[in-house]
Amino acid sequence: MNILILQGSPRPKGNTAWMAEEFKNAAETAGHQVTLVNVSKKKIAGCIACEYCHTKGNGACVQKDDMQDLYPLMNEAEVIVLAAPIYYFTLCAQIQAPVQRMYCVNKPAKVKKMALLMSSYSPNVYDGATAEFRDICNYWSVENMGTVTAKIDEQKTEETKQKVLEMAGRL
Repeated sequence: MNILILQGSPRPKGNTAWMAEEFKNAAETAGHQVTLVNVSKKKIAGCIACEYCHTKGNGACVQKDDMQDLYPLMNEAEVIVLAAPIYYFTLCAQIQAPVQRMYCVNKPAKVKKMALLMSSYSPNVYDGATAEFRDICNYWSVENMGTVTAKIDEQKTEETKQKVLEMAGRL
């Protein structure tokens, strides 16, 4: 399968990045093609609601930024994994921007499954992000592979690694 991981943490050695790497390694070991993109290093603006994409743009966004690199990757992906630190009860802005910008094409063309990896300092902060993720899966009519969370005492542990590996094993 063609897998795209959008990793949103600005910390390259942080907990979210670690989870994304573990997923990537497990999926590649199983023979899947994996592209991991650290979207926190990209310049991706939010949707400006101009409706160019649905009027004159024929599905293309009027904004020309680093999202141009992601559109082809998202449209070829059969699986999209979102890896997001949770700073304040929802998906981080670095993940929100590319997800919101998919508005111009409605949904990635080939995606069949999605998974969500989240880390946070605190427990009990994942409900908003989990609900949004579930709703995206429902709207796009794709399989929700579930979520793996890691609060402060679960980060970079063998137990969390096993949960990530089990999720990758369900590809």
